[in-house]
Amino acid sequence: MIARVGRVTETADDEAVAGHWRQLSGDFYRIAAALDRALEAGHQISASEFDVLERLSVAEKHELRMADLAPEVALSQSALSRLITRLVAAGLVDRHACVDDRRSFFATLTDKGMELYDAARPTQRSALRAASAGCEVGDLLCDGDA
Repeated sequence: MIARVGRVTETADDEAVAGHWRQLSGDFYRIAAALDRALEAGHQISASEFDVLERLSVAEKHELRMADLAPEVALSQSALSRLITRLVAAGLVDRHACVDDRRSFFATLTDKGMELYDAARPTQRSALRAASAGCEVGDLLCDGDA
């Protein structure tokens, strides 16, 4: 079936893709909300803050350039800057200027940040497994054990 919507012609394949997108985005938002609740309750951090701690925990020297970190956690530069400011105030991350390029800044995970990440990781993994059970992406996330 082909439908004409304004100037755009939609096919049945377009509708199928749109349906999959609705399912995927609904699952994503539901899982993200569950992660936020679990991490806030157990460790007083948001899922976005956990994401930053996790990215830094696996980075070389536990450090990333802010411009490289922002797209990895799907935040704008300004949103990431505000989040990093909170993490710095909590002693979880250090922020410092790049020696070679004073316009660039690095975020570095502190020992306290690594301790919090290590403590919060099982909570995040458990909440991720529970929240993804029953959704299409669950099999991918949980290796078939969702």
